[in-house]
Amino acid sequence: MIEVRKSNEREHTKIDWLDSRHSFSFGEYYDPGNIHFGPLRVMNDDIIQPGEGFPTHPHRDMEIVTIILEGTVAHKDSTGGEGTITVNEIQRMTAGKGILHSEFNASNTEILKLLQIWLIPNKQGLMPSYEQMKFSHEEKKNKLLKVVSGKKEDGIIFINQDAEIFLSDLDARIKLNYEVKDKRGVYIQLVDGTLIVNGNKVEKGDALRITNEKNLELIAEKNAKIVLFDITLEF
Repeated sequence: MIEVRKSNEREHTKIDWLDSRHSFSFGEYYDPGNIHFGPLRVMNDDIIQPGEGFPTHPHRDMEIVTIILEGTVAHKDSTGGEGTITVNEIQRMTAGKGILHSEFNASNTEILKLLQIWLIPNKQGLMPSYEQMKFSHEEKKNKLLKVVSGKKEDGIIFINQDAEIFLSDLDARIKLNYEVKDKRGVYIQLVDGTLIVNGNKVEKGDALRITNEKNLELIAEKNAKIVLFDITLEF
């Protein structure tokens, strides 16, 4: 089964410094039928104005993955992690038994665009930790590049959950095939472009929730930037 969720169906939060769209219940937005997809709990598109951001605040028992689409974020947390993350870089933070952190747009002139992703971990009370890696456009071009995994692999960010995240920058008319294993679901967030998945057409900002499908055919109608989650449904 493939369910298309259009970008304009997502909850929209807009204040003077933040423009955010929420794919799942988040903050004051609550939809009892849209809490999570497997362990995927948060999928936010955030646009943050120059010099603005989230001051120090706590998190607990969550795997937090940040993907930078445009600009640079300045990060600081209570584990001692501190620095900047920019385009083609991914940050993972294990909140575990408790962490404090802040995130700000590092520029005073340019906007910051990012994806903020939360996954519920497979264990509670883990030791908080922080990691970031860079994956070039060429590594993602016209293929699905695994960047996050629940298995410890060289050159891939590790999370405490049975989930994988793939990135792809597809040129127009390129086709990819993806096999889905039993008891797993796939969630695709289209960051940009136009994509057709098993005949279902989606545009920038749209998403697909996929269950009980064995094979997926992804065709880029226009250049497409994709985030694909392969997630356990035994959750």
